[in-house]
Amino acid sequence: MADSPITTVLQEALALHRRGAVAEAAARYAEVLRGDPANADAHYYLATISCQQGRFAEGADLARKSLAGEPHHARAHVLLGRALSALGQHEDALASFERAIAIAPELALAHGHRADVLSELGRTAEAIESYDRALGLAPEVIEDWFNRGVALAAAGRQGEAVTSFERAIAGKPDFAEAHLRRAKALSDLRRYDEALAGVDRALALAPDHAEAWLGRGNVLTDLKRYDEALAAHDRALALEPGLAAAWLGRGNVLRELQRYDDASAAYERALTLAPDLCEAILGRGNVFFELKRYDDALAAYDRALVLNPDLAKAWHGRANVLTALRHYDQAFADYDKALALTPDLAEAWVGRGYALFSINRYPEALACFDKAISLDKELAQSHFNKSLVKLALGEYQEGWRLYEWRWETRLAASATRNFTQPLWLGDAELGNRTILVCSEQGFGDTLQFFRYLPLLNKLNCKVIFESHASLVPLLKERNESIQIVSKGDALPHFDLQCPLMSLPLAFKTTLQTIPASIPYLFASEEKLRFWRKMLGARIRPRVGLVWSGNPDYHDDVRRSLPLKTLLGLLGTGVDWHSIQKDIRDSDREFLSNSGLVKDHSNLLNDFSDTAALVSELDLVISVDTAVAHLAGALGKKLWILLSFHSDFRWMCERDDSPWYPTAKLFRQTKDAEWRDVLERVAGELKTFSASPSDVI
Repeated sequence: MADSPITTVLQEALALHRRGAVAEAAARYAEVLRGDPANADAHYYLATISCQQGRFAEGADLARKSLAGEPHHARAHVLLGRALSALGQHEDALASFERAIAIAPELALAHGHRADVLSELGRTAEAIESYDRALGLAPEVIEDWFNRGVALAAAGRQGEAVTSFERAIAGKPDFAEAHLRRAKALSDLRRYDEALAGVDRALALAPDHAEAWLGRGNVLTDLKRYDEALAAHDRALALEPGLAAAWLGRGNVLRELQRYDDASAAYERALTLAPDLCEAILGRGNVFFELKRYDDALAAYDRALVLNPDLAKAWHGRANVLTALRHYDQAFADYDKALALTPDLAEAWVGRGYALFSINRYPEALACFDKAISLDKELAQSHFNKSLVKLALGEYQEGWRLYEWRWETRLAASATRNFTQPLWLGDAELGNRTILVCSEQGFGDTLQFFRYLPLLNKLNCKVIFESHASLVPLLKERNESIQIVSKGDALPHFDLQCPLMSLPLAFKTTLQTIPASIPYLFASEEKLRFWRKMLGARIRPRVGLVWSGNPDYHDDVRRSLPLKTLLGLLGTGVDWHSIQKDIRDSDREFLSNSGLVKDHSNLLNDFSDTAALVSELDLVISVDTAVAHLAGALGKKLWILLSFHSDFRWMCERDDSPWYPTAKLFRQTKDAEWRDVLERVAGELKTFSASPSDVI
């Protein structure tokens, strides 16, 4: 039977459509509709043209007209769903796809588009199931593999997402976006080297892809290659200055570099572009935390949580601030919220462990650090914090080994010395070779661990020690066999190198083998004569006093106290001498007006002066500062006032120190409470003033 004229025109229109002659095809479809206004096929094909050209409202109207003539046209239902989805009418679109599936359950196209809409609606688990159904019917559809990977990544199933993206890439090797998404999933899995290779492949395919440069910057940040990361973010911003995520990434890099003002400016730029970008608000909070602007940090975290109450990192940041403020119960509540939302947030386990460590709950702290390590074996802070617990417990073998992780932590990494000479950790012969030892931390650390330098001398090697300039005159006294140079001076030739605080590991130090031959530091005879003359005849026991340390020390609020707090000790039958070089403004007036303590700060030019003064005293009472270490190294009687949670070197629950045999420790029994400490010291002072030679 011959085709009708309308059928013939429709076939001609389809032929034109398939050849890409869209305008001519549309004209012929219109011709069909003039002869048959209810023709479902003509409406359907015109709808496809409208959708392809972005006229989705028109396409939806035409699809409905097609379905009016043929209600069981499954592909027309799919087309209507696509148009509605493009118009943002996702629930209606979903209903259209489901009607198509009810009519034609094996229509892969319907399952794939249904999955797309479910993803838009945030119904990720259902979306993944729908993608799986679509791909089971039509495994060659590359877009479904890609979109399935996106959904899997959103669901936190990064390993499966990588596989899905790889299936998309196998079908389309030049699919730049799939390479980029795969790289992001690999980065989330902490497979950073693979992620970087994936980003670079995406950039090889699309060199001007701003988000690929952003991805590269983020991966390089994870790899701690900060200069390269900054350059990548800058390239992204050169291509797309309004890319808020690149300003966010730039801020994150600058924060890692401790360029806090620049980081804040980058976060502000991100927030100008995207005021509700929670991660940028979070970044500002992190900067404020680093600057110890705790009120500002809390305000930033709270703002982020108003926008997204499920932002685990904001709860974590808030908990860190509360820990720093010593509001531990509140801190634990916030750590628990963070971990309830994201149980594998390793950094929150580290923070919780540190809070527990700060209140001397050592077993619980270790459990948290071990949990963090199980989640991220490369998270340096968890290993380092664990080392502090182990050292405080006297478990030195493991403690010193873990202490080497300090170089991978963000704050210590900036002090790393990139020597080409090999690191020595006791694993090579030193005979007739030269080793450089560098002091790496504060004055107290240098004074404590200088004791290891003579042990190196016994290994038949030449020792060079680089130290703080203000310590050099003291350290040179009676140490002619060690070449001592100041930081910043040109270094002589050396064959091997070792950071000072790695020497306990190199010498396999245990509690029983701590080098404690006291004294190992000495004052010069010339300066001793000066102080003997300055102090005059000894009438009463002389007691040196140190009540505060470096105000920039991260935990100074715990260890230091105002001079007037010590008023109850003063005037108890001894002569008091301040052996602090730096007097805080808040203490200077009291020191001058009370007349109870002789102030020698104007005569203390460096540690050799302090050493000579200390040598002429009968007892030193000090909070945990460098002067305490100096007195211990000089072999003087030493009483150390310790906070409830003290530094690892003083260990825990003991009133003596294996590092300094002449020291006695007075610990707080309650956090931030000095009263009982001072009462015990006052009682000991009564005995001491009566017979100073009998009391340590």
